Amino acid sequence: MQVGNMVVKSYGKMRGTRKKLRKKKVAVTLTRYLQQFKVGDRVHVDFVSHRIPHPRLQGLTGNIIEKRGYSYVVEVRVKKALKKLSLRPEHLKLSK
Repeated sequence: MQVGNMVVKSYGKMRGTRKKLRKKKVAVTLTRYLQQFKVGDRVHVDFVSHRIPHPRLQGLTGNIIEKRGYSYVVEVRVKKALKKLSLRPEHLKLSK
């Protein structure tokens, strides 16, 4: 966006995420979309390139509380607050 001769800084959702969301070029397999989890499983949030939630949530670890349709409700800690995220299985990996 430009105002006169000045460029105005963008404050959008993807601001400052160039390095955070950069990944190796790996093809996402079908098993990643079809994986299933149980309530109580500890999972790691790891985004694939499309339909991503807010980048602030990349790399967090939490517990699965429930299943809603094709998605899972994951409870994670963001700073001091507990947040409930609804994420599809392609964005989740089992934590070790």
